[in-house]
Amino acid sequence: MFASKFVMPLLAGAAIIVGTATAFAGPKIVSGPGADPACFKPWTDKTKYFQWEKKAGPYRIAVVNGFVGNTWRIQMIKTAKAFAEQAGIKEDIKELKVISTGTDVAAQLGAMEDFINQGYDAIVTIAVSPEGFDRVIKLADKNNVIVVPFDNVLDTDKVMMVNEDQVELGRQPAEFLIKEMGKKEGKILEVRGLPGNSVDRDRHVGFRKVMEAEGNKFQIVEVVGNWDDGTAQKVTADAIAVHGKFDGVYTQGGSTGTVRAMMDAKHAFVPVAGESENGFRKLIAAHAKDGLKGLSVGQSPGLVAIAMKAAISALKGNPMP
Repeated sequence: MFASKFVMPLLAGAAIIVGTATAFAGPKIVSGPGADPACFKPWTDKTKYFQWEKKAGPYRIAVVNGFVGNTWRIQMIKTAKAFAEQAGIKEDIKELKVISTGTDVAAQLGAMEDFINQGYDAIVTIAVSPEGFDRVIKLADKNNVIVVPFDNVLDTDKVMMVNEDQVELGRQPAEFLIKEMGKKEGKILEVRGLPGNSVDRDRHVGFRKVMEAEGNKFQIVEVVGNWDDGTAQKVTADAIAVHGKFDGVYTQGGSTGTVRAMMDAKHAFVPVAGESENGFRKLIAAHAKDGLKGLSVGQSPGLVAIAMKAAISALKGNPMP
């Protein structure tokens, strides 16, 4: 995983990643243990600890989302707002601002710079790209603003980040498909997520590492579903029309749409590994008797709450792993 340093909040199964301080103000590297070790667990024994200058609260926090085209993102935004109103948290938040900038990197960077210039204390963000954020990180450090990417994180060791092991979340579906198919060859449909995001990239890497391991002879057809039911349904339908029968399916998101496309095309049920989406799980339950075998695995939109909690803890001057 890059050169970054991770920490896992046990409650969410997520990881916080920190690295070295910049030449600007920024955090300093200190010795552990960090704050609230029951929640924030270092990813490895080599994880470093950051400590920012303590600020008096309550704090102004911004959540800068990018893509907002699926239910996961909508639920994440609602979770952030609800978490900010919880007892024990709302006392630390003077103002919470939540915006979505779409899939354009420049728009997201511009929004983050604007919040820094407005004097916000922390910015929690789902990065639309793992690269290109160096300038805004330096600006944040210069102004003692804490930036906390989560879910789709950055290829850097300069900030604290909250995430789960996305490569593992790609490996598990591959292992499931091979087990349920009972063979090491056949035609597989891989429905990827939103291009350019680290989650899509890392899950794809994990999936392919297993599927393309020595001894396997799978033919993998790859399409882009954007983690969205409607898009995933369309590209799955197109793939079936072009390539015919598949022996197994892995869809990063929009899993409900993928299964519905198979049903509409009267495709025989095959093992399907998908996201932790309610509609997908209902379809598995409804059609298990018909031969639909499914794996539903993913991470919670509640990851935003862990990122906000980490930001508040850091603003209070606590060492963070």
